[in-house]
Amino acid sequence: MTFLPLSQPLLRDKQEDLDIQDLQGLLRLNWKLGKFNLWSGFYTRIDQVFILWSLICAGIFVTAQFLPVSWYIQAIWWSVLTLIGSVSMIILTWFWVSVEKLHWLLYGWIILMIAGVTLTDLGIFYGWSTVLTNLCPLWLTISALGYLLTAWSVRSRTFLLMAIIHFTSIVILPFCGGWQFCATGIVMAISLLVLAEWQWDMRQPIEDYDLLTPEQKLFNQQQYERRLVAK
Repeated sequence: MTFLPLSQPLLRDKQEDLDIQDLQGLLRLNWKLGKFNLWSGFYTRIDQVFILWSLICAGIFVTAQFLPVSWYIQAIWWSVLTLIGSVSMIILTWFWVSVEKLHWLLYGWIILMIAGVTLTDLGIFYGWSTVLTNLCPLWLTISALGYLLTAWSVRSRTFLLMAIIHFTSIVILPFCGGWQFCATGIVMAISLLVLAEWQWDMRQPIEDYDLLTPEQKLFNQQQYERRLVAK
């Protein structure tokens, strides 16, 4: 198996023939206004996590950029939102990471979130100027490291590209002047929405799905064969 699945496009339309671990908790949306179809799509629990974090990122950085709220209140608000996001991420992804044997990836993201919130809160409450003047680079770095972990774990060029985009954004930030929080929020939120809306590349299915029953393993094999035919 090659490190990166070069035969797959970076992003493509979502595949319909999903495995058991992706069908678990699948959310289908079909919003209509009369005869007009406003929005339709389906979202796995992994997609739902991306959407949740995009909303959290947008809320945090929009508040920091536009609302006259004290840094102390924002620190508490950010901590609460990050806690909600982290707990929700564990609940939503647990079955998927268990089947794919990627618990360490989930733990890695949680550690990054805790480290980021801890540094942010300490910087605000203790007035650490180095942290306060680098909050945007700090969170872009944390996200980039998380994407690198994900790229390694699922062998994905898409997540590698996301990491590069976030690292590059750190270099561009000084040119944003007083709009750094807004720019950071846009980069982080849009990246997450892109991952939620399209199918990203990933390694081939593993051979030892220990958590699944024989029937579920057979179902996954059949779904994989359907995806190969549909290419």
